[in-house]
Amino acid sequence: MRLRTTFAAALGALALVVTLPTSATAATGDFSYKYVGLNGTPQSVTLHDPESPGCVTLAEVADPDASEPAFAPHNDTDTWVMVFTEPECNGDSWTLRPHGHPATDRLKLRSVYFTDRH
Repeated sequence: MRLRTTFAAALGALALVVTLPTSATAATGDFSYKYVGLNGTPQSVTLHDPESPGCVTLAEVADPDASEPAFAPHNDTDTWVMVFTEPECNGDSWTLRPHGHPATDRLKLRSVYFTDRH
């Protein structure tokens, strides 16, 4: 009987450990870009410590039929990023180095993929 109780307790403890949420990793630093707002003036957005790895479709420019793409991305995070011309990390892409210089206004994007920090 004691063996069965010990086994049940161990199994219960294992189940608790397996169901604990794992902490999400995040790129450290800021990723910023510009876009043209509804009133026609340039707006700036900064993503602070974005989750990585993962793809982020930029909400302000997600619909190609309703908006111009974002431009002038600046990767000041500690990860490599790929910027894409289409939502959902599709289309043409360019890679930006960690803590790089701001890109030119000619570099257009609608989504960005933050790589793993390795």
